[in-house]
Amino acid sequence: MKNEDLTPSNLHMSKAKITVMGSFIVDLMARASHLPVTGETVKGSEFKIGPGGKGSNQGVAAQRLGSDVTMITKIGNDFFGHEVALKSFENEGMDTSFVFKDEDRSTGTALIMVDENTSENKIVVTLGACDNITEDEIEKARKSIENSTVFLTQLETNMESVEKAVDIAHQKRVNIILNPAPAREVSGEILKKVNILTPNEVEASILSGVQINTVEDAKKAAYVLMDKGVGNMIITLGSKGALVVTASTEKFIESRKVHVVDTTGAGDAYNGGLATALAEGMDIFEAAAFANAVGALSVTKIGTAPAMPYREDLNSFLKTT
Repeated sequence: MKNEDLTPSNLHMSKAKITVMGSFIVDLMARASHLPVTGETVKGSEFKIGPGGKGSNQGVAAQRLGSDVTMITKIGNDFFGHEVALKSFENEGMDTSFVFKDEDRSTGTALIMVDENTSENKIVVTLGACDNITEDEIEKARKSIENSTVFLTQLETNMESVEKAVDIAHQKRVNIILNPAPAREVSGEILKKVNILTPNEVEASILSGVQINTVEDAKKAAYVLMDKGVGNMIITLGSKGALVVTASTEKFIESRKVHVVDTTGAGDAYNGGLATALAEGMDIFEAAAFANAVGALSVTKIGTAPAMPYREDLNSFLKTT
């Protein structure tokens, strides 16, 4: 497939309606010459506070690519919730009707350490309020989920919220993407309702029981998960690319080569790009190639949500790579 096949003029692009249910977490990011080992203190070179969380990042990615995104999440009634979460969503133009507030739990946080030489990272996440999304709150967002072209969610909130939201989307035959990150046990009932599962190789290994070292291993893992009821599989393999497996076809899509600065939000950029592409009418292979480009462009900048590319930047990237 040629790069130009992914540009809006060839897609008859329309505003894609996407609902994202997931976490909002404030990123507290420090960069240093190397990552500390146990007991070591390292002098950092840079510190930033910004919006993050897998759900929020994926929503921002889709919004910046031209989608009409409604965000379902939960924040604390605190500074991070008001001054970081709500303001960032509003600045992006996202619908915040279903950003709920928790009076008891604080807004989630992530402590992120990044090696400025290798771009490797270590992260500790405290989910806080977004781990307490109730079924009643998901019910309030029912119409938004039902009226979406694509529903995108992850596993960085409480499982009850995921189960309820996936069930609503499935009832109305909304295209469901589940990014099973961070990896945890997922019931067969949920997997049977998922149209596309998008683990990375570590998550796919955990969910399938197949140790993944090669593309052939990834294929085995994909079929194990499809045997459990998943409709289609996309296993992302980092800088190598992504394996797409459907009921009838397998295809490996190589990644685009870029200068890597920070890989922290690459998976979230990929999933936001995938959701946008599918909602705009691309088939799964075109959408995976589009998502590869979004993920590649995101790692050329520092941060998670701040590194998500805008559509005009992506279009330029597609034309020149």
